[in-house]
Amino acid sequence: MNEEKVKAGFFRKVWQSITKIEKYPDLAAEGFITAFGYICKIVAIFAIVLCLGMMYQAYQIVQEGIEYLKNEFPEFSYQDGILDVTSENRLTISEDDSYVGRVVIDTKTEEEQQINQYINEINQAGNGMIVLKDKVILKTGGIAGTINYNYKELLEPMGVYEFDKEVVINFANSSQIITLYVSIFITLFIYSFIMYLLSTISNALLLSLFGYLTTWVARIRMRYLAVFNMSIYALTLSIFLNMLYMIVNIFTYFKMEYFEVMYTAVAAIYLVAAIFLLKTEFVKQQIELTKIAEAQEIVRKEMQEKEEKEKREQEKKEQQKKEKQDKEKKEEKDSENGEEPQGSNA
Repeated sequence: MNEEKVKAGFFRKVWQSITKIEKYPDLAAEGFITAFGYICKIVAIFAIVLCLGMMYQAYQIVQEGIEYLKNEFPEFSYQDGILDVTSENRLTISEDDSYVGRVVIDTKTEEEQQINQYINEINQAGNGMIVLKDKVILKTGGIAGTINYNYKELLEPMGVYEFDKEVVINFANSSQIITLYVSIFITLFIYSFIMYLLSTISNALLLSLFGYLTTWVARIRMRYLAVFNMSIYALTLSIFLNMLYMIVNIFTYFKMEYFEVMYTAVAAIYLVAAIFLLKTEFVKQQIELTKIAEAQEIVRKEMQEKEEKEKREQEKKEQQKKEKQDKEKKEEKDSENGEEPQGSNA
């Protein structure tokens, strides 16, 4: 029994969610808690892959950055959550010269309008990073929007309160940087998991509303919670496509326009297909029930006719028996009265 449960576990559900739409009603019937646990596991896998990709990028940045810091980058210092680069103008590293895409460094500005302009700039580039006085803003093609990391919240848990250019170069060349990688990975994982889980639940809510309207069009009665559970499973392929797109984007800077539209469209197609497939199965069941009812009616009529025939035969036999008994009684009565039975010789 336990072995069967293992076989019908998480990975089997992933396979069924992608290749067996007809299983959606069965999956949804397992309840919201099961569906929520399922999507948490999917998001955890996504967050791990995302963080590994970002750590790979971080490693490449460190390798490229060491030489750049030594030879070209101006002096800088960090203290109490504030980064100060000794440059009056913004510094820009083009996407051709940077592994993470376009990099904009400006630790002087605090104007939201200017910062939004930088965000639009890296959005157009597809990938990039904005280094400000109190935070860094990252943009990768694998996720929607940008991710903000506050220096103080990121570095103080690791015991980093101040540094300068020389300290950073020495630290990057030491084995202690592995500890930093691990700490950053854990921090990124927690942040990515929470943010992407909230985003996925929001997508599931919107998708389930669309699916619930589809049930009205299909004229099939379903509880909203069942549609919501089906929406969670319908997002499976979209999430894995997003993961694949993110991996490709990390290594090749491949960018697909309207990817978010495709992300939503794939999930919507899966959900609508599952609803109409359920409608088809419902119609088939109704037809089968009708055939069964018709067959039962035929059998009932045959049984009724058989019973009536048997009843008529029984009545006929009883009538014949009664007539025979009456005849025997009459003959017996005639004999007692001294009369010859009819048909006898004198």
